[in-house]
Amino acid sequence: MMKKAKPGTGGSAAKGSPPPKDIDDYLAAVPEPARITLEKLRATIRSAAPAEATEAISYRIPTFKYKGSLLAFAAFSKHCSLFPMSYSVIKMFKNELRGFDVAKGTIHFKAEKPLPDALVKELVKARVAEKHKKEQKK
Repeated sequence: MMKKAKPGTGGSAAKGSPPPKDIDDYLAAVPEPARITLEKLRATIRSAAPAEATEAISYRIPTFKYKGSLLAFAAFSKHCSLFPMSYSVIKMFKNELRGFDVAKGTIHFKAEKPLPDALVKELVKARVAEKHKKEQKK
């Protein structure tokens, strides 16, 4: 069974300062070891996302955009988060996410115990497929 994430367990690393201009700016404000973990996460998402996907800051956190918001990630005081922006995708991978704190819209993980690259790539591919499916319904 997936562990439930606890709400309100720290704030984003950039809180209380001016909003970051871009993902590089955001990551520059993240302390180690979370910065290295998030840099690797960013590279993994980029490698699995469509070439047309763009990076942005949305709600003060790094976000990949592809036909709308695709995924986002952030550093908090006690954990890092990946936001797949789809509860159905989180449910789809519930077995693979065992051992991580999971809430309706986020997957929490420790900088020292990041999400496996292969799992992140599968989450990205599932979100892209979901976006394509929604677009076909229009």
